[in-house]
Amino acid sequence: MIPPKPTGRPRKVSLWRFAKLFRKDILSALPDHLFKAQMAEFKTPFFRSFLVNDPALINRVLKERPLDFPKSDRIAEGLRPLLGKTSVFLTNGTEWQRQRRLIDPAFEGGRLRDTFNAMLAAGEAACVRMQPGAIDIEPETSHAAADVIFRTLFSIPITDDIAARTFQAFRAYQRTQPILNPAALFALPKWLPRFHRRGVRKQANIIRGLIAELVDQRAAAIAEGTAPDDLATKIMTTTDVVSGARFSSAEMIDQVAIFFLAGHETSASALAWALYLLATHPDAQQRVAEEGIDFLKNPLFSNLSSLKFTRDVFRETLRLYPSVPMMVRETTKDEPLRARIAKKGAQIVLSPWHLQRHQEMWDSPDDFNPDRYTTENAKQCLRDAYLPFSTGPRVCIGAGFAMIEGPMLLAMLVSRFNFAPSGPPPIPAAYLTLRSRDGIRLQIAHRLS
Repeated sequence: MIPPKPTGRPRKVSLWRFAKLFRKDILSALPDHLFKAQMAEFKTPFFRSFLVNDPALINRVLKERPLDFPKSDRIAEGLRPLLGKTSVFLTNGTEWQRQRRLIDPAFEGGRLRDTFNAMLAAGEAACVRMQPGAIDIEPETSHAAADVIFRTLFSIPITDDIAARTFQAFRAYQRTQPILNPAALFALPKWLPRFHRRGVRKQANIIRGLIAELVDQRAAAIAEGTAPDDLATKIMTTTDVVSGARFSSAEMIDQVAIFFLAGHETSASALAWALYLLATHPDAQQRVAEEGIDFLKNPLFSNLSSLKFTRDVFRETLRLYPSVPMMVRETTKDEPLRARIAKKGAQIVLSPWHLQRHQEMWDSPDDFNPDRYTTENAKQCLRDAYLPFSTGPRVCIGAGFAMIEGPMLLAMLVSRFNFAPSGPPPIPAAYLTLRSRDGIRLQIAHRLS
């Protein structure tokens, strides 16, 4: 069974039609020929953009000269009510470098081992909550991913009062937040109001207020010497080797907001799509179940390597359904791109959605095949055409974290439950992350031993 994907628009449409499609869903607003193209230029009266699939150009933008291609403000405009002004997701240049110096130590390899027990506890809680029947799996994976974030960041389960209220406010924020703000399409001056929806502003303020409570509580515990040794404590006590300063409370609120948005949203999306793919491929699901059963006999961090096929399932899920389907950079000067010149201020779109299904690079690109990663084609494509976490200096901070969390939660759930499709196939759509337009309906039953 070929996993579902939306049908692209006709190659030529009016600007008005394109804007309407783009605001509703980026994926179906783009033509299908991009799955074959090395590069495509889009021209409007307001901006020029270049969608780049050429591996050499991607390396130039992300690895060789990343400071010459800062993150574009266009996509970030809609997220500022939640993320503030100093989130590491939004900053560029020296300010971004300072923030990464303060954050990166918390996510180093040895620290990831310390988060294992919290992830395991969140997985156990997810299995307890899971009930047989036909359900939309996305709310369940959102719940599980949020629990992981609270346990690893602040050492509290999602049943904690503040954690529960933050999760509910974030669910409401998701329902009110459009994928694009008008400033994403038009280069508005900084002094002009951004016209964020009232519901977006309200829910963002609630979330940030609750995060402020958590940050203030943790700052007090650090001062008293009673703070747990978790990710929040590590980040808040790390001193910048250049400036000698730590994050202020206001800056920490911005960082926690992106940890929750990125760590929760992306993991929830990937886990939901992985369960759907396994539901439609029973043989693969059985192999994951067998690995999970063996792992849970002795669930130690050192035994995660035994989840080899499960890890490949998660890797293949991220290829077909990258949680962040597009990334946007901006040129700081006129830039030659193949046979064209991108003027200063042009938008460079790097699209894992297109790159990871590229018909000239991947064998059978639309098929779900976790076993492909033993082939030479896939090994080459992992180097040239695989960007679920970006790459280079701005690679996702939580990439290693996600590749522990995702396969482990997947193995734990599938070892105890059988998943089967229920209702029509889900249609992918780009919201905050790659979700299904109408949810992902699965039939769940206890797995027979």
